[in-house]
Amino acid sequence: MSAPPAVECRGLLKAYGHDRGRNVALDGVDLTIEQGELAAIVGPSGSGKSTLLHIIGAMDRPDSGVVRVSGRDLAGLTDGEASRFRREHLGFVFQFFNLIPTLSALDNVALPSRLRGASITEAREGAQSLLDAVDLGDRSRDYPETLSGGQQQRVAIARALVNSPKLVLADEPTGALDSAAGEQILQFLASLAREQNVTLLMVTHSDAALAIVDRRVRIEDGRIV
Repeated sequence: MSAPPAVECRGLLKAYGHDRGRNVALDGVDLTIEQGELAAIVGPSGSGKSTLLHIIGAMDRPDSGVVRVSGRDLAGLTDGEASRFRREHLGFVFQFFNLIPTLSALDNVALPSRLRGASITEAREGAQSLLDAVDLGDRSRDYPETLSGGQQQRVAIARALVNSPKLVLADEPTGALDSAAGEQILQFLASLAREQNVTLLMVTHSDAALAIVDRRVRIEDGRIV
């Protein structure tokens, strides 16, 4: 049997507020992302891009509809089950890095492995290998405040990949970087995703980001157009 899609959404509805203050974020979204695909979600601000990403990442729940990640139906997951699912199957890259300032680059990358139960030695070995892959092997003992924005985002990418996720979700991963650093980060993301056969789905406004993906998905007013 063929592998299920990396992401499968059917009829997703999501609204916030009530009555006249009700804001429809997603209005019947159908979306399929295949395993190994690099895809970008694009559209104007407030169109529902981040809401869709958060639902796919089990960080939010739709009001109705179905979302499956690698064949796993996310409906009905308890908060604890959703947290475990994110930790074991997904990687996240955020606009503002979300590194822990009191941990070295090595221990920031190792943290997801430690949370999965790996030993300190095992987690740090995996983290060091990924820092080498993003050309930061010699900065592993440095703390985030001593790294440039581009270097911090490379640490964040390494952290997203440390548990060998099948799917990496990136929310404006170059939004806090200048154009040169942003393009370098995108090349790292694309090359690492292809080397490790990882599915990459990112929300972006960046023209450079659109140049590295296989497909663009445009969303406006909560609907894929």
